[in-house]
Amino acid sequence: MINRIRDIRKQKGMTLADLAEACDPPTTPQTVGRLETGMRNLSIKWMERIGQALGVEPELLVRSESAGHPQLIATLAAQGAEALSSPRDAILATDLSGDGALVVMSIDYPHGEYRPGDQLWLRQLAPDQAGRAINRDVLVPRRAGRFAFGRLIDRQGDMVGVLPPGHGQKQEVVKDPPWIAVAEMLVRKL
Repeated sequence: MINRIRDIRKQKGMTLADLAEACDPPTTPQTVGRLETGMRNLSIKWMERIGQALGVEPELLVRSESAGHPQLIATLAAQGAEALSSPRDAILATDLSGDGALVVMSIDYPHGEYRPGDQLWLRQLAPDQAGRAINRDVLVPRRAGRFAFGRLIDRQGDMVGVLPPGHGQKQEVVKDPPWIAVAEMLVRKL
């Protein structure tokens, strides 16, 4: 197995000391260095601590030597595409350290800006945090295992108003939802 702690730490712009301090409980830069180089055993407990400090899932910290992994090789700058000084492993763009679980919705029919084949990654929020999601696309559970999806346009007491993305559709009002999931990332194949 290949340990990817150093690559991910550098990609996040963190020093050994930054990562050591971000661990809960904090550790020493020397310990992080030993974990990166394999001089210290990378246990499941260490993977969870380091993963949380880096804001990634613990599984991203290791990979098989035989398995390929997507490489970040260029950046699109003001003057066009520019090569990186050295390729590095691509890391999922979602910040996994945020509050609330991530959920994913697949798109099977075109609605507004969403196309079939898209995946929409959303973060669950408690209903009292709905103010953070006003004017953003949300997924709201309804009774009988159904959902409302669209732009969160209103919240009054325990009721939320969701405007679906299709043309001519009417606002849906959901009373007392257990959670609201706000869109964070769109994954689209080209």
